[in-house]
Amino acid sequence: MRRTAPFVRRRMSMTPLIDVIFLLLLFFMLSSTFSRFAEIELINATAGVADVPEPADRVFLQLGSQRLILNGTVTTLDEVASQIGTGQVLVSLDTDTSAQRLVDLLVRLRGQDGLTVTVLE
Repeated sequence: MRRTAPFVRRRMSMTPLIDVIFLLLLFFMLSSTFSRFAEIELINATAGVADVPEPADRVFLQLGSQRLILNGTVTTLDEVASQIGTGQVLVSLDTDTSAQRLVDLLVRLRGQDGLTVTVLE
């Protein structure tokens, strides 16, 4: 009769577990590096009577995927912030306008004091 050796449990190696944790950590660090987050405050235009007096300076922007018109004059995103002073900006969106294009415009207008931007529906 042949005798078999008793079952001996080997020590578990921690190396594969450490490798997986390291790769997950590296993945999440890289994915968070390439993503940018920003908050943009939007004011939705509604019908009704406002208690706030009308601002004296009001400009009208028409934003499309390829065009930007400021009070009937064609302009660019780089020039629009310097052409608008203080007051209220009404932004009308064309049907082909992307969300990224709107964000690009709002980021350029965000830093100006005394400027209220309203996006029309």
